[in-house]
Amino acid sequence: MLEDRARILLKTLIERYIAEGQPVGSRTLSRFSGLDLSPASIRNVMADLEDQGFIASPHTSAGRVPTPLGYRFFVDTLLVIKPLDSDAVHRLEDQLLPQNPRRSREAASQLLSRLTHFAGIVMTARHRAPAFRHIEFLKLSEKRILLIVVTADGDVQNRILLTERDHTPAELVSAANYLNQHFAGHTFEDARASLQRELHEIREDMVALMSAAIEASDQAVSEGSEQYVIAGEHNLLSVHDLSQDMTRLRQLFELFERKSSLLRILDLTVRSEGVQIFIGGESGVSAPEDVSIVSAPYRVDGEVVGTVGVIGPTRMAYDRVIPIVDVTAKLLSSALSQG
Repeated sequence: MLEDRARILLKTLIERYIAEGQPVGSRTLSRFSGLDLSPASIRNVMADLEDQGFIASPHTSAGRVPTPLGYRFFVDTLLVIKPLDSDAVHRLEDQLLPQNPRRSREAASQLLSRLTHFAGIVMTARHRAPAFRHIEFLKLSEKRILLIVVTADGDVQNRILLTERDHTPAELVSAANYLNQHFAGHTFEDARASLQRELHEIREDMVALMSAAIEASDQAVSEGSEQYVIAGEHNLLSVHDLSQDMTRLRQLFELFERKSSLLRILDLTVRSEGVQIFIGGESGVSAPEDVSIVSAPYRVDGEVVGTVGVIGPTRMAYDRVIPIVDVTAKLLSSALSQG
């Protein structure tokens, strides 16, 4: 635990560094902290904070900068977050209307990027097994059938099935009705297992059609639901803290390309409530030390199904980014649940 004056000086230092991007010296701290301390007293407190790992001294400056540990203490203990005003929330709501789930996720990632000027990301949960709401067959030719699948969250996928024999329109309606009546709302894995148990109730020549439909539906839905959508990566090229170091930039863009690394962040966020903040390597991925990820889970009909987030520099205005991520998650939940 830090004493009061150390907390105030650390808060002031981080706020000034976020605002100005320059190492913060004793004179600046004296001017902005509101504390009646001598320069020598401020330097002593700064030395203590540096010894404890909250701040560091760049070689080229007499001032100090926050470390990842300092940022962590700041966001956990010192940060004061002001919620977005109702007008701002309504403006966001107008930009994230109920629509196709994929488009809603794309719109949310673009919204996050545009508002924060960083990279916006929306991820869907890996462990969520695909389920369907409705299946329909449409005869295209003698042995070609268009399979139409509506997923549990309203997404629509199509596949063409090549069958061994010609099926009449009545048979296609009957097969679709059977699948919808017995398996709608279930995962494809459950439907596949149940279909095998109920073979005695179904005509043998229809089993092949239904089984092919389940397999094709599962594949179509799995392929059609991207695990994440990113918008605004190019914004990070304009962030001074990141663009000055090509090695750091390369490391950051490699993070975007490694799907498994980003999805590990999802696993952490979907198990948590509210906004989560990962600074540097805290997320368990090999992110640069000066990159932060602010994320929050979103829901469909009360069930957590994914994560929205912002990827940017540790020197970000957390008091502004956190409520943007929080509100976007809530609005995306509402849009998908209504869609």
